[in-house]
Order: sequence, then C-alpha cells, then structure tokens
Amino acid sequence: MKKELAIDIIEKLKKYYPDATCSLDFKTPFQLVVAVMLSAQCTDERVNKTTPSLFEKYGDPESICNMDIEELEKIIHPCGFYKNKAKNIKAMAKEIIEKYGRKSTRNNGRANKPSRSR
Repeated sequence: MKKELAIDIIEKLKKYYPDATCSLDFKTPFQLVVAVMLSAQCTDERVNKTTPSLFEKYGDPESICNMDIEELEKIIHPCGFYKNKAKNIKAMAKEIIEKYGRKSTRNNGRANKPSRSR
C-alpha cells in the first residue's frame, strides 16, 4: 500500500514539475544519499565542492565504513554539522552493508545523473 502511494505521489510530482532536476553531483545511488545528507543546512553548491574529494577515495558504503571518522569529519567539515553528519553517514553505510550487501551500490539498470565537470 505504501509503495503504491509513493509511486502515485511521484507520478503526480513529475506531471506538476516536469523539468525538475537534482542539482547535486553523484554517480551512484549511494553517493546521492550521502550528498543529500550533507545538504542539510548547507547549499548544494558547497556539497558539490566537498563531495568530489570524498567520493574519489570513499565512494561506496564499504569505504565509508572502513574510513576513520576523523578523516570523514575533516573532509565534510565545510558542509557544517560535520560531527553529526559523519556519524550518521557511517551508520547509514553500515546499515546498507548489513541489510543489502554490495548489491545496494549498483544502478539496477537505472541511469544516474552524471557528475558535471568543473
């Protein structure tokens, strides 16, 4: 029931906002989730300046789980609230691995928005 309702809402939003796009840069669904988490109380422009250095070395759940929390905090510091965001990003990555394993980072045949070159 919830899934059908969500699909109905998404379809209505697509009709109402046909030209809507995501301004965050990402290559995988996991990277999009991280970028969205960083965007809280932060501009998308700042997130897009911060995520390339993060995703270059730590672009998947396993890498985020294995990285030192202080390193994550240092990288995402410009986005603000970095201690809470780092803790929550690591927890989310761990939960993805525990629940879904490696398959969660695949596209499942869906196209992703390509990152813009800077």
